Amino acid sequence: MNYFSILCLIWAAIGIGSRVMMGIMGERWNEWEENSAYAAKRPKIISVVGITGYLLIILTWYMVFVTEVKLGWIMAVLASLTVIKISTLLFNYPAFREFLSKTLNDKKKMMRLNISVIAFSIVLVLMSIFLY
Repeated sequence: MNYFSILCLIWAAIGIGSRVMMGIMGERWNEWEENSAYAAKRPKIISVVGITGYLLIILTWYMVFVTEVKLGWIMAVLASLTVIKISTLLFNYPAFREFLSKTLNDKKKMMRLNISVIAFSIVLVLMSIFLY
């Protein structure tokens, strides 16, 4: 397995694992997200996770240029799209919390988000198997 394959599988595991936990915890998941993970006062761990995310994106682009893995750039582009969420968490936390609250309290939005995350996770697994 190479870096890109492992990255695909880890990202897919997080996506699928979080959806499973949402199903198991039900409303407790929403409470945990709003009151703990993304509390009103931004938890310090958000900064650590955000900076780690930026470093992971940089590492992914580095791996595109130093390895001979064809199509590694696809994962680098996908990872780069997470800059939107990371930057919002770090630099506009109140807007992220507003988005979170609206999404958690709207069943249609949550359904669309969950379907999207599961579909994306399946694509990542398939990429890991067939592309990398």
